[in-house]
Amino acid sequence: MEITRFNTRNSILNQFLSELRDIHIQTDSLRFRRNIERIGEIMAYEISKELAYGPLAVKTPLSTAVENVPSEQPVIATILRAGIPFHQGFLNYFDHAQNAFVSAYRKYTDEEHFDIHIEYIASPRLTGKTLILTDTMLATGASMEYAYEALRTKGKPACIHIASVIASQQAIEHIQKVFPQDKTHIWCGTIDPELNPHSYIVPGLGDAGDLCYGEKE
Repeated sequence: MEITRFNTRNSILNQFLSELRDIHIQTDSLRFRRNIERIGEIMAYEISKELAYGPLAVKTPLSTAVENVPSEQPVIATILRAGIPFHQGFLNYFDHAQNAFVSAYRKYTDEEHFDIHIEYIASPRLTGKTLILTDTMLATGASMEYAYEALRTKGKPACIHIASVIASQQAIEHIQKVFPQDKTHIWCGTIDPELNPHSYIVPGLGDAGDLCYGEKE
């Protein structure tokens, strides 16, 4: 299973990531959402290099040009709600992609323990397609696992790209255990070392959903 960690090399993505983490900047929810979206755009560009391509003849005003273009369009699947601006970043580049949405949320049984609940899924058929499964924060990896199992009811994808802005080392190890080794590629802005007792990523950035859209009850 291949893992691409973007902040190990210099790119403008690191600027957006630093602003997402900054407690003074992240209070601007519009800027916070846009930075997530821009990271999604950068990742979409890199993932586009992994797709199958073929020649396309294009009529110009003067002649005909042949360009090598994607011969397939991926399905972009997102875990609600913090994943929405991340999803939009991918869709800005894969503008002909099909889309899927899964609601996965934590239901706490006590102060430190929770179960993952799936209540909603909307997806096209996935059999034989490239699936890009996105979530802004990959904390334990459980939500990603449950979302994928829900999506599997729509068919078996040919390959899977898992994308997150920040992942924990624990989540990476969990994904490596539960996703198909031979057809899964993980893409993340960075990998943080640990989780706190509430399973939030440390140093992380806080609750991405609340920072995007306001606090929930």
